[in-house]
Amino acid sequence: MGSSAPFLEIFAKLPAAQSGVPFADFMELALYHPTVGYYTGPRRRVGRDRGADFYTATSFNPVFGELVVAAAAELLGPGRAAAHRFVEIGAEPGGGVLRGIAHPFAGERTVSLGQPIEIAGPCVVFSNELFDAQPFHSVVFRDGRWRELGVALADGQLRETELPAPCPEVAAFADRLPRAAPEGYRLDLPLRTVPLLDRIAGQPWTGLFLAFDYGRSWTQLVEDFPIGTGRTYSKQRMGGDLLARPGEVDITCHICWDWLADALQRQGFGEAVVESQEAFFARHAAAALAPMMAAEAARFSPRKQAILQLLHPGNMGQKFQALHALRR
Repeated sequence: MGSSAPFLEIFAKLPAAQSGVPFADFMELALYHPTVGYYTGPRRRVGRDRGADFYTATSFNPVFGELVVAAAAELLGPGRAAAHRFVEIGAEPGGGVLRGIAHPFAGERTVSLGQPIEIAGPCVVFSNELFDAQPFHSVVFRDGRWRELGVALADGQLRETELPAPCPEVAAFADRLPRAAPEGYRLDLPLRTVPLLDRIAGQPWTGLFLAFDYGRSWTQLVEDFPIGTGRTYSKQRMGGDLLARPGEVDITCHICWDWLADALQRQGFGEAVVESQEAFFARHAAAALAPMMAAEAARFSPRKQAILQLLHPGNMGQKFQALHALRR
């Protein structure tokens, strides 16, 4: 399926639409344009049925929320949760991981798309699949050097193209790219995740940073994914054509955990730890997980199904990771 006429009309007005714009700029339009953006429209994005495009861990509430509460309280330390507010960034409108769930925190607040990020005082700052929703750049190794990929409008169709020169964001990152790679190796670069984290961590707050997402180390990204990690999601199906149906499908790629861990430590946090979702809950939410498992041991209930979906290595347990760090 092709691109919608309204999106093409808006894209065509970009100064470099005919010669090519960086993929991140195309993605910014496709996801966040106020009238044709995927995340700005009134569509149902998150859910476990075919009427939604994808599901996240919050689709398995209240179990996920209960485990997050237990883990956050454990990481803060005994008796500390009551002095901290829980702030969730990137929640769907009307959503929130703690919605309808009892918790020990001093209060809770959600920051949705377009709202200012203002955080102060003792907090737990939480996000679930926030960073993978940021526009990313793409580069390909061809003829001995890295070339930035872009999107151009030709004969009424969107086409992938190689840009004559990298944009400033990619040019500033060029020294960190591998000196050599197999011909045609593609890297999707989630460069905008770090400025977002800097905006969050740069606020005057202390406490726990906790982010669930899917990603890899920088070494893995440059060695194990020759066609990149970018993909689309629509009606619970993953796709590989990143230019098809812009504004109507989600576009995402793996984030780089190393970059975010480094950014947290630059902002004064202690050790930043990345764990699989399975390991994170097993280690930090045992106080809630053990009675859950005991209560559901003799039956296959919706709660038990949710626990297995969240923790089993073949489901979400290894696919997703948690990054956490404390700033006292």
